[in-house]
Amino acid sequence: MQQTLKDLREELHYINHAILKLLNRRAKVVMGVLEVKQRENIPLHVPQREMEMLQDLIDHNTGPFPDDSVRHLFKEIFQASVALMEDRKAGALRVSRAFRQQDLEIPVGDLVIGQESTIIAGPCAVESEEQMDMVARGLARMGIRFLRGGAYKPRSSPYSFQGLGEDGLKLLKAAADRYGMKTVTEVMDTRMVDMVRDYADILQIGTRNMYNYELLREVGRTRKPVLLKRGFSATIDEFLSAAEYILMEGNDKVILCERGIRTFERQTRNTLDISAIPILRRMSYLPVLVDVSHAAGRKDILPSLARASLAAGASGLMVEVHPFPAVARSDSQQQLDLDEFAAFLDAIGYAFPKFQVIQDETPVATEAAGFR
Repeated sequence: MQQTLKDLREELHYINHAILKLLNRRAKVVMGVLEVKQRENIPLHVPQREMEMLQDLIDHNTGPFPDDSVRHLFKEIFQASVALMEDRKAGALRVSRAFRQQDLEIPVGDLVIGQESTIIAGPCAVESEEQMDMVARGLARMGIRFLRGGAYKPRSSPYSFQGLGEDGLKLLKAAADRYGMKTVTEVMDTRMVDMVRDYADILQIGTRNMYNYELLREVGRTRKPVLLKRGFSATIDEFLSAAEYILMEGNDKVILCERGIRTFERQTRNTLDISAIPILRRMSYLPVLVDVSHAAGRKDILPSLARASLAAGASGLMVEVHPFPAVARSDSQQQLDLDEFAAFLDAIGYAFPKFQVIQDETPVATEAAGFR
């Protein structure tokens, strides 16, 4: 007796649902594989294992689907399984939105990062007492409350200026204290953490150390705010995993910093990944800052990059400012002088504080700085 079209369609309906049940059963097994792999620290995707499974299926294929079709169908299933594991793994991270929905606000003394647009500014490197006093005084008059400066400088060339070390930390903190500012400086080595934390309000992990997991753990144990810069060749997932190392030590005061990634383009020092900002905001509750200076490596496009970053959802900016960039001992081409920085702030819609000048005393701000 021949089957009718209705019979065939009913059989297809049954087979479709049977396949769906088997796919979901397979997905549950995949989740079990994920648990084992996480427990034993095995990579999620093992191409060799995928090739072995595909070859086994081809060897047992009796048609009418040709081998290429079978290979294509099961590759899609395998890729969906890997994506499922990655999504589940990402959702389990402490840095993820699945862990916490509300945006994190990080207190730094009387200031907060993540509440309003924050600006961190200062020279690439601490060079002298006079330099730090000039830049801190100028920045403070513009309402900037976070002073950055490198005392230890990781340089590509071992013969380049490497920073003043602890003497530089002392100069940075003295200038910040003098003008009521908070300090941001880089720590490069686990052996330096205890010393640097005594001078820094925010510990910075530079792009070259994003993969230094022992250092990430060590700064996590300090419980101090940590500004984590994205590695110049790091994916967003790798960036968030680096932040996870810090949170695993009980320190959730982590600030993510996009600073441009290395591409084939040579018009800029790096390529600012604007798309990373909204993606990070969707994936994580941690505040995201953007270092426009290191992304661009040039001055003329900084306002445009800054406006784009803020529009994309950044919680603030990091900018290099030096009283005399032409004689700076590092990154002279990308540092703004104080007048250029004032013009930069005006270009991005920053409202300067209003001062009441008191005779024989330091001018007192009568209206707070901020964005218009």
